[in-house]
Amino acid sequence: MSDRLAHSCENCPVAWENFKNLSDIEIKLVNENRYEASFRPGEILIKQGSPAASALFLSSGMAKAYVEGPDRNNNILDIVLPSSLIIGPGVHIDDRYAFSVAALTNVQTCFISFKIINQLIRENPEFASGMIKDLSMKSLIAHKKLVSLTQKKMAGRLAEALLLFSDEVFKRDNFDIILTRQELGELTNMAKESVVRILKELDSLGVIKSDCSKIQILDKTRLRMISEKG
Repeated sequence: MSDRLAHSCENCPVAWENFKNLSDIEIKLVNENRYEASFRPGEILIKQGSPAASALFLSSGMAKAYVEGPDRNNNILDIVLPSSLIIGPGVHIDDRYAFSVAALTNVQTCFISFKIINQLIRENPEFASGMIKDLSMKSLIAHKKLVSLTQKKMAGRLAEALLLFSDEVFKRDNFDIILTRQELGELTNMAKESVVRILKELDSLGVIKSDCSKIQILDKTRLRMISEKG
């Protein structure tokens, strides 16, 4: 892991959308109160229960945000993509992260002091509004996922996960899913064995082609139908 600064916030090509609401002086303040770090696949970026002194910005690569349950039973909350700022709900409650974040690929990050983030929220109404919008969107996504996990059958949940990777993560129908079968189960709230079985069923039906970690969606219309009616 390295904390060397590779570039400045003023010319960052993947800056968080809400940073556009900052003045040049405020951007400089952010730049002076951050550090960069790189992580390899599997390495922990944030540990559940650890002190939340900094916000995490993902500038490249992909990570998973997950809740650590008892007996090492994890639940993946989201796939974190570049240009995302991660601020946990515990920040304004007990100053601790309520979830963990681990790298799925090689990732580059920036850790930005929460003191600076809170200062900008107090002093810049547009930035504060953008923060509320970002947190509200994440809350809405979490709400929709909760409904999905509690109301859809297993095939529908897995179909929804495959569509997530196709439509939002990779934006193509042929991809390396980057998650193990165990992690797919943690994302969809089912056992690894159920994931393997349903992938085989979808393959035999001609909906997808599954080859180890590689997935090709052959019939997206049917996959959407399975997701919606699941």
